[in-house]
Amino acid sequence: MGLILVAALCIPAVLVLGLVVFGIGLYNGLVKLKVLVDEAWSGIDVQLKRRYDLIPNIVETVKGYAKHEQDTLTKVVELRNMAMNSNAGIEEQGKLENQLTGALKTIFALAENYPDLKADQGFRDLQKSLTDIESEIQGARRYYNGTVREYNTKIAVFPNNIFAGMLGFKAREFFEADEDERENVKVDFTSEEAKA
Repeated sequence: MGLILVAALCIPAVLVLGLVVFGIGLYNGLVKLKVLVDEAWSGIDVQLKRRYDLIPNIVETVKGYAKHEQDTLTKVVELRNMAMNSNAGIEEQGKLENQLTGALKTIFALAENYPDLKADQGFRDLQKSLTDIESEIQGARRYYNGTVREYNTKIAVFPNNIFAGMLGFKAREFFEADEDERENVKVDFTSEEAKA
């Protein structure tokens, strides 16, 4: 009788202890992944700041050679300011960054129409710096999306989804390229009169 009572008390205690250990492990794992996602976003943010800092130099260099392309340059500056000052979520920030990337591609496509600009060493250096930064942004984006994928998967699988919801862990958004960014930039230098 005493052995049965001890077994009857030990089994629930072991189950409760197992649930507590599982809960602690799950919570710590989710916190670790959340910190990795935040750190990955910080990496993107650093690269975006580098790009924002470089854009005024590019615009000023292009202005000297392509004075009648003012609309394109103004659009780049406006998009830069909108992206830099945005407090939007990751999805909206991604859209702004994709628009800015497209506008920057247009500036570099303009250089093809201005041989003096294309030959300018300062412009070429700025273009190389931007290319390097864009490459870093892509790497940071891949790392961020990988950590988001791992985090989202962990909170979505059973039984983690039950506990993750109770503990306040929510899925994070991916920082994705939109369809426009996946295509090559189309630049048309023909005047409006020639098109008509």
